[in-house]
Amino acid sequence: MDWTTTIDGYCERLDTGFWAEPINAMTNIAFLLAALIMAWRTRQLQSPLCTALVVVLAAIGVGSFLFHTFATVWSAVTDVVPIVSFVMIYVFLANRHYLGLSLRWALLGTAAFVPYVAITVSIFQQLPFFNISSGYWPLPFLIAGYAVFLRKRLPSVALGLFLGSALLCISLFFRTIDLPLCSAFPTGTHLVWHVLNAIMLGWMIETYRRHVLATGTAGS
Repeated sequence: MDWTTTIDGYCERLDTGFWAEPINAMTNIAFLLAALIMAWRTRQLQSPLCTALVVVLAAIGVGSFLFHTFATVWSAVTDVVPIVSFVMIYVFLANRHYLGLSLRWALLGTAAFVPYVAITVSIFQQLPFFNISSGYWPLPFLIAGYAVFLRKRLPSVALGLFLGSALLCISLFFRTIDLPLCSAFPTGTHLVWHVLNAIMLGWMIETYRRHVLATGTAGS
């Protein structure tokens, strides 16, 4: 594999230059702002999981900036790894603190995320419109699934997860129409994905923060 191979997958990019996607690159500041806000809001919780999520949220902004500037295989890795890390941490968190599973079962449930994604991504790849962002569409459905399961046990958490799922669907819509509407919107719509996704990820941390304050559970 050539790690320096360039990737052109967004409407705004017209060449291989570093600043070929200035808007896509600069809107990653939304992730950093969201991380700063949530770092402030969770500063007194002494929660390792909150700290990890905030750090990874900031890393998502950095990784995405690198990808939308260098646009190479190696920078794509810096973009994807923090996103996957955030999801895995949150799935573990949901299993451990929302569902109340033991550490062993929480870890096993987190590992089950891998086959879930493998199966659902293959399904979304076969569907028109959804296939463009097939790697992401399993996520709002997973979040909504947790919300449905928790609607009676933890209604406030369930509502937070429902809102997060809905916001992610909206942001995915804008990510998906970036290339199809390129002729009408030369700058593309990927920037909206960045902003809404930053808000959504911050909200997911906020949902857990409120749960910790309500229950007094902030362990691992």
